[in-house]
Amino acid sequence: MAGDSSGSAALPDAKAAGIDWWRIIMPIAVAIVIALIPAPAGLGQHAWYYFALFAGVVAALVLEPLPSTAVGFIAITLTAVLSRWTLFSNAELAKPGFNVASETVKWAFSGFASNTVWLVGGAFMLALGYQKTGLGRRIALLLVRALGKNSLSLGYAATVADTILAPFTPSNTARSAGTMFPVMINLPPIYDSKPNDPSAHKIGGYILWVTFAASCITSSLFMTACAPNFLALDFIRKIAHVEISYKQWFLAAAPFAVPLLLALPVIAYFVVPPTVKKSPEIPAWAARQLHEMGSLSRGEIILTVLVVAAILLWVFGGDLVDAAVVAFMVVSMMLICRVVTWEDMAKNHSAWTTITLLATLVAMADGLARTGFIKWFATFVAGHISGYPPMAIIVILISVYFFSHYFFSSLTAHTTAMMPIMLGVGMGIQGLPPEKLAMGLAMTTGIMGVISPYATGAALPYYNSGYFTSAEFWRNGTIFGLIFLFALLAIGVPMLGVL
Repeated sequence: MAGDSSGSAALPDAKAAGIDWWRIIMPIAVAIVIALIPAPAGLGQHAWYYFALFAGVVAALVLEPLPSTAVGFIAITLTAVLSRWTLFSNAELAKPGFNVASETVKWAFSGFASNTVWLVGGAFMLALGYQKTGLGRRIALLLVRALGKNSLSLGYAATVADTILAPFTPSNTARSAGTMFPVMINLPPIYDSKPNDPSAHKIGGYILWVTFAASCITSSLFMTACAPNFLALDFIRKIAHVEISYKQWFLAAAPFAVPLLLALPVIAYFVVPPTVKKSPEIPAWAARQLHEMGSLSRGEIILTVLVVAAILLWVFGGDLVDAAVVAFMVVSMMLICRVVTWEDMAKNHSAWTTITLLATLVAMADGLARTGFIKWFATFVAGHISGYPPMAIIVILISVYFFSHYFFSSLTAHTTAMMPIMLGVGMGIQGLPPEKLAMGLAMTTGIMGVISPYATGAALPYYNSGYFTSAEFWRNGTIFGLIFLFALLAIGVPMLGVL
């Protein structure tokens, strides 16, 4: 009886503490089971242990036994403690003068040196400016007044807005996180759809997912909509000896990307359904709210000028100043002009949480390349596709390239690590048309950003917006990732002619 009493008392305590033990046990079990499996041939034991840790981290990000940022923080700490067995090979450890502690510290904090991390942080501070001045609410009200009679028309408004900006903004993070997100985050509260609340599903989850997913499609549709596209072109030119013009890129992408853009708000309408379908009275209410707001305030005017300047620098100043530095310039001017105060920024919990999460995930994903896992994985794939017809090999290589993005937290890092390998494998197969493989891989760069919360810098603001649970975001990423990939393989690749 005493044992029964003790068990029954422990259970309510666990519930009271909000502990779901299975959420804690499962990621640990995933990591241990993989670690106990012998390392595959050709892969160092340390790389296999690191992959086991990484798989456990991904499981924890999905199941969320702790907040995602806490998962990332613990992952970095655990990997650093075990670095001798996970990060470094025996050959590295045997090098004279090799300092494990020093090299571990360099790796652990490398994510905080990423310009993408700070660009996303700057986007959150911009969003704070939109909120404090009221400019974000004003723009959202204008959208609602024009297209707010139903949720679907708002979804198309978000899609069209990103499509207009995309050809002129070579950073998808600057465009989606820095320009679109600060505006769109002001729209759900107009419909009484609040973050971290059951009302999040009224319209917030729908409109924010459409906005994010649209940026992934446009990043593939336009050569100039995503910085890694230019890196891909360079590899294609050097390895596949294929030249691709802006026109050729667009004509190759349009057959699958344009239908995806047109269908996106409708698909999301069923996958991420808003409970607010129609609201004919909202546009009239929005018009009254705009009338009450009156003319632009000093803060709104200043912020408008700064945002326009940022967009112009993101579009035309890429060779002169990095996109993250542009964001810092704008945030600095916001502070100087008292649009926001440092106290406001210091209290911006979402910004600092997102910076920490993204920085830890960048480092964890980089570890896969550092340990040699990525190179081994690509070689493993190459050794198992010989003998298939050329078109089947193209489909396999594009699919592997797409899904391997789960190992990366940067489109640029993925393109750098995997594009040369995939092209090299394809070029060694007789009868395989190099232009089809090259363009198929290039088209994948933007759309694969949809698959996970860390797949691209643009994803984190939406992930941490409070309008999705972790499981919902991962589910949406999987569903839309499969839809995007299917459209590329079923429509895009077959229509690729000789460039």
